[in-house]
Amino acid sequence: MINTTVEPDEATRLRNEAVDELRREGTLSTPEIDTVMRKVPRHEFIPGAPLDKAYDPYAAVITKTDEYGVQISSVSAPQIQAMMLEQAQVRPGMRVLEIGSGGLNAAYLAELVGEDGEVITVDIDVEVTDRARRLLDEHGYGRVRVVTVDAAEPIPDLGEVDVVMVTAGAWDISPAWTAQLKPGGRLVVPLRMRGLTRSVSFTQVAGEHGSYLESESARICGFVPMQGSTAHREELLLVNGTPEIGLKFDDGLPADPHRLDNAVTTPRHELWTGVTVRVQELIDTLQMAMAISLPGFCTMAVDEDLDTGLVDPVNKRFALAAVEDDTFAYLVTRRTEDNKHLEYGVHALGPNAKQFADKIADVLRDWETNRRGGPSPVIRVYPAGTPDAQIPADRVIDKTHSRVSLSWPAA
Repeated sequence: MINTTVEPDEATRLRNEAVDELRREGTLSTPEIDTVMRKVPRHEFIPGAPLDKAYDPYAAVITKTDEYGVQISSVSAPQIQAMMLEQAQVRPGMRVLEIGSGGLNAAYLAELVGEDGEVITVDIDVEVTDRARRLLDEHGYGRVRVVTVDAAEPIPDLGEVDVVMVTAGAWDISPAWTAQLKPGGRLVVPLRMRGLTRSVSFTQVAGEHGSYLESESARICGFVPMQGSTAHREELLLVNGTPEIGLKFDDGLPADPHRLDNAVTTPRHELWTGVTVRVQELIDTLQMAMAISLPGFCTMAVDEDLDTGLVDPVNKRFALAAVEDDTFAYLVTRRTEDNKHLEYGVHALGPNAKQFADKIADVLRDWETNRRGGPSPVIRVYPAGTPDAQIPADRVIDKTHSRVSLSWPAA
């Protein structure tokens, strides 16, 4: 194990550099969050991690994997922690529930709420909570309450809280989270919608037919998935019945997936759209435009050991894709002549490849004309069973406990 506590000056320098970088790139702007991220010794909450890894602004540190090597616990990157703390708007004296423990973020929260506030951090894994308890005690945060529990269920003796901060990837919104929020409280959660994860800051809104959650902000992020009763796995459709090409669906497979069985026997249709983006440009609203506009939206992955070239995505592990009846398609990119931009293209396979490629190209062009550079969709969460007529939406996603609506803001 690497001893990261014997270089305090180097650790302080790296910690300040990380915070300085987050300020420069705009993730961090609140003075109080700046102060606590400079104060709390991040590396001491990640025993064994080299200092440069602990203080990489954009890298998470994995702290536990399961028997299959799947990541099930981590300490989020400083960028993600700063982003979610900004979204949470924690103030002195507040009561905060953190779902997904680890110790470090609870220490930040304890500093922000002060002596008059309270932080409760919970996790389903006793190994994780034991570790969090030990690290918090070692660094003077004994007042943080640590509980081992499935947070999808009501937490005994919790009472109401001002903020619920979820630090594990969630597919659904547990009713227990909203039931525990004070009126006007805030829920910050990495919510997966159609395979795309966004850290969403929600507040409760009193509607004509009952209360619902409405987003204040949504930011691209990635998290290890939540365990317990709200865990949810994507469903995999193997094109042509072989593991070479897999389409991942977050909200159920197409009604008749076997209609795709012969799609790869047709010639691949390739179309370049003329839609370009800067090489480092965030495409979060482009992703959401596809998720909203295309009923068969999914993601595609190719098994590199079995790859025969039937499909040719730029990233074989992840490509935005969609299915329509007997045809599927995915996005590709190529460098433009100035080498500073990428042009989007569509590859489609199946009997209706040309028509489907044209439809997806139209979605991209509409995004470029009407959505690019604009606000993200408004995300609203209603209780399961809410009638369609009570949900204004461009796309509704049905989950176990909730109905999630996605709507573009009015022009």
